[in-house]
Amino acid sequence: MKRKNSAGFVSVSVVLSILFGLLFVGASGFGVWAFMNYQDQKGNVDAKIASAVKVAKDEQSKEDETIFTEKEKQPTRQLIGPVDLGALSLDYPKTWSVYLENNGSGSQFSAILHPGAVTSTQQRAPYALRVNVVNSTYENMVATYQSQVNGGSLKASPIKLNDTDGLRIDGKFSDTITGSMVLFKIRDKTLTLLTESPTFVPDFDKIILPSLKFNK
Repeated sequence: MKRKNSAGFVSVSVVLSILFGLLFVGASGFGVWAFMNYQDQKGNVDAKIASAVKVAKDEQSKEDETIFTEKEKQPTRQLIGPVDLGALSLDYPKTWSVYLENNGSGSQFSAILHPGAVTSTQQRAPYALRVNVVNSTYENMVATYQSQVNGGSLKASPIKLNDTDGLRIDGKFSDTITGSMVLFKIRDKTLTLLTESPTFVPDFDKIILPSLKFNK
């Protein structure tokens, strides 16, 4: 008959049981860590996807709004000035209103154009467009802005429209007005068109100027 193992020895089965137990606990711990890590990574990915979707929706919304705004401007309307002051005409977005400051009396013509209603010339928000036929020579009007051009706040460049030479001025006209202006000679007078904000320069370049006509 075989003797039992002495108390100082541990059976192989016990050791194996302990080892398997440790391995199981370790595997379980690794599984929990891996699962938590997966959940964390998944949450980050989901958050990034949600953020990207929001950005895409916002960009699409802005694009749709821009397209809608541009479509709303069509078809354009037409402004026509007095015949004896060059019979000027130009197209402008139908979403703009016209306020006549001077309809031709005193050998001058003045009009303000702006989106919505223009109820008073005291409304000093930058206007979309000012149209003036002033009782001053072209040379004198150009000289009015020469010091600002020399100082660098304005930039002057030649412009040609319907075979008529003129001057374009871009930049900061005052503390509240930054935009673009064109000047043309109409006999002994000067035609000026000024947009008072960079917001309206695209309409100035794409709608106003291409449609501008007048008698020299």
